[in-house]
Amino acid sequence: MRTIKLTIAYDGTGFVGWQRQDTGESIQGLIEDALGKIEGHVVTLHGAGRTDAGVHALAQVASARIAAALDDETLGRALNASLPPTIRITAVDTVADDFHARFSAIGKTYEYRIWNGRAMPPFIRLYAWHVPQPLDVAAMNAASGAIVGERDFAAFQGTGGRTHSTVRRVTLAEWRADGAAVTFVISGEGFLRHMVRSLTGTLVEIGHRRRRGEDLARLVASPTRADAGRTAPPHGLFLVSVLYN
Repeated sequence: MRTIKLTIAYDGTGFVGWQRQDTGESIQGLIEDALGKIEGHVVTLHGAGRTDAGVHALAQVASARIAAALDDETLGRALNASLPPTIRITAVDTVADDFHARFSAIGKTYEYRIWNGRAMPPFIRLYAWHVPQPLDVAAMNAASGAIVGERDFAAFQGTGGRTHSTVRRVTLAEWRADGAAVTFVISGEGFLRHMVRSLTGTLVEIGHRRRRGEDLARLVASPTRADAGRTAPPHGLFLVSVLYN
């Protein structure tokens, strides 16, 4: 038996999310099924994070224990041959047996992508939130400083989120603009359910000048989800990377 680390890119459109569920196709479920065909029995796959329905990943990480004698490169090819083109194994690595994709992770980076132009290019409509009204990106960037550090993000936790603590440490939060393409980049040790999307929706309200920039610091101190802005739609969110020691 050996432990493998999978790096995975996927288009989350049409999936119920990363996690296997009773109904609907999940990324975890399809990869577990592909591994099961190779192993000849059920394989449990552990993901670094549970992306929601419609959310994408450039480099999700997962781990599993397998007995197959295939080398890493051959195993990757075999998995991709069984998976739909919307899911690709970009790397397979045999790692130490104590590696766990979720519990060994020390940080993650997400991007939330917005198209801030009057007309949405059709070829990116599934991968960015169309916000046609002008945004004050400088104000959004200035306000984002309030979320860097160790904070209680209870006001930005999605309904149904279950965790023993809503305190999280954010190490980077900034907006980058390239013409109409506006991207929120956020890194941290971990995130609550819907936290990045809730922060994005609130910051967009600041960009529209419906809220003041200093409101974000007040919201971070508030335990009430209703005080924060809307949750941005899932299709603009990408898990970009997972950090390990």
